[in-house]
Amino acid sequence: MTAFAAPIAEQIWDMKYRLKEADGTPVDATVEDTWRRIARALAAVEKRPAEWEDRFYGALAGFKYLPAGRITAGAGTGRAVTLFNCFVMGTIPDSMAGIFDGLKEAALTMQQGGGIGYDFSTIRPRGAAVHGVAADASGPLSFMDVWDAMCRTIMSAGSRRGAMMATMRCDHPDIEAFIEAKQDSARLRMFNLSVLVTDPFMEAVKADGPWELTFDGKVYHTLGARDLWNKIMRATYDYAEPGVIFIDRINQMNNLSYVETIAATNPCGEQPLPPYGACLLGSINMARLVEDPFGPGARIDEGALDDLVRVAVRMMDNTVDASRFALPQQQAEAEAKRRIGLGVTGLADALLMVGLRYGSEKAAQQTEAWMHAIARAAYMASVELAKEKGAFPLFDAEKYLASGTMRQMDGDVRKAIAKHGIRNALLTSIAPTGTISLYAGNVSSGIEPVFAYAYKRKVLQKDGSRTEEEVVDYAVQLWRERFGDKPLPDHFVNAQTLPPMDHVRMQAAAQKWVDSSISKTINCPEEIGFDAFKDVYMAAWDQGCKGCTTYRPNAVTGSVLTVSESSEKAPEADTGAEVVYLSEPLDRPQALEGATYKLKWPDSEHAIYITINDIVHGGHRRPFEVFINSKNMEHFAWTVALTRMISAVFRRGGDVSFVVEELKAVFDPRGGAWMEGRYIPSILAAIGGVIERHMVAIGFLQGEGMGLKSDPTAQVMAVGEAPRGPACPACGQFGMQKREGCMTCPNCGHSKCS
Repeated sequence: MTAFAAPIAEQIWDMKYRLKEADGTPVDATVEDTWRRIARALAAVEKRPAEWEDRFYGALAGFKYLPAGRITAGAGTGRAVTLFNCFVMGTIPDSMAGIFDGLKEAALTMQQGGGIGYDFSTIRPRGAAVHGVAADASGPLSFMDVWDAMCRTIMSAGSRRGAMMATMRCDHPDIEAFIEAKQDSARLRMFNLSVLVTDPFMEAVKADGPWELTFDGKVYHTLGARDLWNKIMRATYDYAEPGVIFIDRINQMNNLSYVETIAATNPCGEQPLPPYGACLLGSINMARLVEDPFGPGARIDEGALDDLVRVAVRMMDNTVDASRFALPQQQAEAEAKRRIGLGVTGLADALLMVGLRYGSEKAAQQTEAWMHAIARAAYMASVELAKEKGAFPLFDAEKYLASGTMRQMDGDVRKAIAKHGIRNALLTSIAPTGTISLYAGNVSSGIEPVFAYAYKRKVLQKDGSRTEEEVVDYAVQLWRERFGDKPLPDHFVNAQTLPPMDHVRMQAAAQKWVDSSISKTINCPEEIGFDAFKDVYMAAWDQGCKGCTTYRPNAVTGSVLTVSESSEKAPEADTGAEVVYLSEPLDRPQALEGATYKLKWPDSEHAIYITINDIVHGGHRRPFEVFINSKNMEHFAWTVALTRMISAVFRRGGDVSFVVEELKAVFDPRGGAWMEGRYIPSILAAIGGVIERHMVAIGFLQGEGMGLKSDPTAQVMAVGEAPRGPACPACGQFGMQKREGCMTCPNCGHSKCS
C-alpha cells in the first residue's frame, strides 16, 4: 500500500474518500484502489477506455492530480450523487410560487451533495407593495431565513450539511439589512454572504458621491456611496462577513459574456456561474512537481506540468458526461458549455521549495508564470479534445476570441481555437482544497500561504480517550528529512505573519490567468486599524481581483490562530406495547473537555458557576454533564438535584436540546430579573440560557432560539479561557478557521466547501 505522507492523510482517505459497503466494510483496500476506481469511471466514456484508464491512473498516482472531494468520493461508486462541486440556481422570480419553486430546486440539489449559490437581488424589498393581495412584501431576507432552515434540515451526500452562498447587489434597497444580517449570531448560519459590487459603485466610493438604492426602476433611498462602503467594511471587520464580489469585472472577463450574465457564485466564491450553472473542480498538486526541492536546481518540471494538465483536462471533461445532476436544467447548462475548474494546490509549498518567499514580488511573478503555463496547457488540451470530440455547443469563434481570458492569450492558442474550436468554455479556477490537501500529505491549500508549519491534533481513540499527534506541513517535513534540525530559512513565512497586502499581491498575480475566480482568505491581524483594513479591499479592486474575502480574529468570530482542537443520529429506543426501553447511558471517559461560565443573578450576593463538560461521540461534540456551584447555601439542594438530573439526561444521548427549552420556560412566582434589556423569568431560565449558549458554541445547536448577541446571558463570562474558534461539526474539536473563504477544521479537514 502507498505510504501516506502523514497519519492524518490516511485517516482522511479512510473517513471521506474510501469506498465502503453500507455496513462499513472497505471496498477500496488501498488508496491505489481508490485511484483505480476513479480512473476506470472517468475512462468509461472513452472509445479506448483501457488506454485512458492507465493514463488517468498515472495522473492520480502519487497525489499529483487531485480531483475535488465529490469526484474522489463518488466516481465509480454507482451512487446517485453529483460529481459537480458547485451550482448556482435559477433566477428567483419575484413571486411566491416562483420563490418556493426555487426552494424545492435547492433542496433537490443539496440532497445530491451540491453546494449552491443564489442571488436574492431579484426579490422586491421589504415594505414594497404586493399587488392583488393588499399586503407589503416581507423582503429577500425573510426568504433567506426559509432557505437557511431548509439547509439545516437537508443532509447532503456523505452526511455533510449543505453550503450556500447568498448575494445581493449593492444597489438593492435592502442591502443595508443584508450587510448586517449575520451580526445576529443565530441567523443565516448556513449561508456565506457577499455583496455584488459594481463598477459605478466603486467609482462613486472613490469620488465620495451619492448612491441610489433602486428596484424595478424605482428609487427607494439615496445615501453616500462611501457611507455604504464603510458599512460593508465595518461589518466585515467585526464579523468577517459579507464578502465582496466585483460583479461587473466578473462579467467583463467571462469567456461566455456573449451568452450569459452572472449574478451569483458558488458557496466559496471561486465559481461565478449563470442560472443553473455548474462546475466541477480539480487541482494540480504543485508541491509534488518540484525537482530537487531546496537544492540549487529546484524548479517545477514544466514538461511534467504540461502533460499532467492535459490529462487532467481530459479527466474533467469526461466527468461532465459521467456525473449525475439533480435537475435537468443543470445537466443542459453543463453540457452546453462544458465548464471545468482546474486549479492548483501546494503552491506555497512549491514556492518554499524553490527558495521564494510567499508574497514577495518574485514569488508573485513566479506564480503568474506557473498559472500562465497551466492556463495555456489547459486551453491547448481543450482544443485537442475539440478536434476529437467537438467544441462545446455554444461556441462562437469570433465572439469567444473577443471575450475574457482569450483577449490576452498568445497567437498560437488563438489560432488553434479559431481553426478547431475548444471543448470547454472556461477551464481554470482556484477552489478551496482544505480536505484534499490534507489527504495529499498536508500540502499548503490552494494558493494560500502555509497556515502553520506544525500543530498538535487531538485524535479520538476507541476507548474515548484522546492522544496528540503532530501534523506537519509537507514542505517542512521534506526540509526536516533533508536537513534535520537545521533552522528553517528566512523565506519561510506563514499565514500568521504575512502582511495582508502580500496576500493581495499573490491573489492578483494568480487571477490574471484564472478564467473563473479564486477562493482565498486574506488573513489580517487582530490589531489592524479600520482604515488599513479598508485599504486591503481597495487594493484588491485596484489590482484586478474579482473579489475579496478577509478574516480578522476577534472575540466575536473566534481566533483564526487557534490550531487546537452535531448532527448525530439519536440512539434508537426499543418500543413494544406501551413500554419504552431507554438506551444505555454513554460511557464516561476518564477525562473530558468543557467550559465554566460565571452567572451573576441580579440582587444575589454570590455568583453561580456552571461547568458543562462535553464528550465526542460518533465523531460529534455533545454536552455530557453539568455541575452547578455557588457559595449561596440557599440554592444547594436544588442545584445538586438539577446537576444530577440534567447530567443523567445528557448521558442518554440523542437530542437533548429540550432541556434548554424546559429550563427557559420556568417562571419564579417571586419574580424574575432584567438582564441586558430582557426580562428573564427565573434563575433557572438564566441557567437554561447558559446551557443554550454552550450548545451553540460547540456546534450541537445551530443557533436556534435566542442568538448569542441578543441572549440576556451575554453578560455571562467564560472563566479561564481565551476566545477560540468554533467547534467542528464533523469531529467536534474546537479551532475552526477561515481558509479560502470557508470555515475549515485543521484537525479533520472538514469544510463546507471542499
